[in-house]
Amino acid sequence: MPVYSYTFRDASGAIQKGTAEADSEELLRQRFEEQGFAILEVEMIRARSARARTYGKVRLKTLSLFCRQFSTMVDAGVSLVRCLDVLGQQTTDPKLRKIIADISERVEGGESLSRAMQRHPKTFNNLFIGLVRAGEIGGILEEALQRLSHFLEKDVELRRKVKAAVTYPILVVILAIAIVLLLMTVVVPKFMETFEELGVTELPGPTQMLMNISDFLIHRWWVLLLGIAFFLILWKAFVSTHFGRRVADRIKLKIPIIGTLHHKICLARFSRTLGTLLTSGVPILQAMETVAGTVGNHIMADAVLEARARIREGDRIGDPLEKSRQFPPMVVHMIAVGEESGSLDYMLQKIADFYEAEVEATLASLTAAIEPILIVGLGFIVLFIVVSIFLPLVEVIGKLSEGGAMQ
Repeated sequence: MPVYSYTFRDASGAIQKGTAEADSEELLRQRFEEQGFAILEVEMIRARSARARTYGKVRLKTLSLFCRQFSTMVDAGVSLVRCLDVLGQQTTDPKLRKIIADISERVEGGESLSRAMQRHPKTFNNLFIGLVRAGEIGGILEEALQRLSHFLEKDVELRRKVKAAVTYPILVVILAIAIVLLLMTVVVPKFMETFEELGVTELPGPTQMLMNISDFLIHRWWVLLLGIAFFLILWKAFVSTHFGRRVADRIKLKIPIIGTLHHKICLARFSRTLGTLLTSGVPILQAMETVAGTVGNHIMADAVLEARARIREGDRIGDPLEKSRQFPPMVVHMIAVGEESGSLDYMLQKIADFYEAEVEATLASLTAAIEPILIVGLGFIVLFIVVSIFLPLVEVIGKLSEGGAMQ
């Protein structure tokens, strides 16, 4: 990405200079115009920045601890380079240690902390970079890092609750599949051999269907695996397109019960992210753009971007969000009250707390409902197998009884 040197006049009328990466000069000017500044002079100083080394993703829990420790040392007056050196020695994550070493080298060479972090997009997303940049500009880097740590802790907690809620149902489903496969590939064939020895030629409908399924799983299992693999590859290719992602995300929102849960998670993430960014002093337009990339659903992201476009034209935040029909009236009204009272960031944090509590309650009720449904479903499958196996035996016993009576 090209690097530009720019000069602009800030809100107080003072002339400011700096450098920034942008795809083009027009996009750089547009970025400053959205923040209310006009660039006076732009000059490309490097056609393409050095290619950043990538080390993969780092766990959110590790990043949260990194931010917390970083904030404490910055607040104590330790220099950035010294902070990074200490953090690199303390962390037990080898990927993060390499990333910190690279950032420390770049900061010592004159780069800003946010720009050095921006070279590792797999680890530091737009939210991370935006908060650090706002902290650097406002001289409150330690506060920005504290807010970022708090945000990451909340996000980790929400993900943990979701994973904990789905772990038990997934284990039950895996166990049920294993039991059914064992019955179909081991038990059922033994009974079929017994039926042949007893001279049963015509099997009842359920038994014949069971035998066909068992034969398919024993001799043509590879067809099933190929079908699943083909479907997964096709689905992955479909959702990699813009249209496919939109369709998949719309389906997520429409699925009964699960869609409601996903919607609440997205609302909590939207409110928490936007509230954290605004509290840290990030401009509303830049904050909305960052939120659109982190909300977790392209349909809701489009609604956020549409609201951002309307805000640029002078509209309030709540009106375009309400028209999108993706944000409940309660959210829209609380945002409107926050705008009018000048406490939008506080209102957004309250909305996030509410929906995180809603997600927790929904997960608890969903888990309680799924357990008996899965057990009953497994019971019906096993009952079908048992009944299908014993139907021919009943007929055989009946014929043997008739033969004995005739004698």
